[in-house]
Amino acid sequence: MSDRIVTGAFAGLIFAALVLAALSAPEHFSAINPELAYAPPAELLPFGADNRGRPLLDYATQGAQVVAVPAAAAGLLVFGFGVVGGLLRCAGLARIDSWIQATGEILGSLPRMVVILVVALVIPIDARGLMPLALVWALLSAPGAMDEAAAVAERLGGARFVEALRAHGYSAFRIYLFHIVALNLRPVVVRQAVETMMQVVFLEIALSYLALAQDQPSFTHADSLHSWADLLNMGYPSLILDIPTLHALLLGLALVGLVAVMTLSISRAARAR
Repeated sequence: MSDRIVTGAFAGLIFAALVLAALSAPEHFSAINPELAYAPPAELLPFGADNRGRPLLDYATQGAQVVAVPAAAAGLLVFGFGVVGGLLRCAGLARIDSWIQATGEILGSLPRMVVILVVALVIPIDARGLMPLALVWALLSAPGAMDEAAAVAERLGGARFVEALRAHGYSAFRIYLFHIVALNLRPVVVRQAVETMMQVVFLEIALSYLALAQDQPSFTHADSLHSWADLLNMGYPSLILDIPTLHALLLGLALVGLVAVMTLSISRAARAR
């Protein structure tokens, strides 16, 4: 079995676990149980409890629910823009390509975090969520994906590559979708897509942590939901104070690590032969 298949299967298992966690997230937390306050995983499987005796599993699944769909949508959007950027370079549409490059340079020059914070503040409180922020982040990331995909298409020969394949009798479907997208653009656009997904997850954690630090409503989810940032916020005091919440910190870091490992694994599985 090739390394590509093993790596892809491993990434698929992680992705399936995150999707399953998102689908199984409870609408509301479990009841408070003071007797299980700060319970370690050995006392309350699988991850232990918070300071009110509520399972940390609820935090993990609700956090997955917050990020799953917006991150996937942002990744697909960047994937689509990357494919378009590469195909335009091969189609020989110089005028459209130049306009898109100019627009991309404008979007790429904008400071992403500043734009995200402005958008987060402009959205009404009752309409706040991660999805619009994730889509804005994807739009700001798309120019980089399009430029890299266009550079790959340029190295192939651009329109000359397409004409050469047409001369051999290949159909447009096989030329553009198989030879260009599947065989040549795939490593670039897949890597850009999964990196965007990971960035959206990190963005959600950063914004939620900022809201927790300021004791403000979250920019990314309803007050009834909890983010993986809650685990980090709950656990970090254990590093400097005698508070038994290290298991919460380790769980939060493990979830973030799983997302990073999934990203690297998918990129490796999609790499060029």
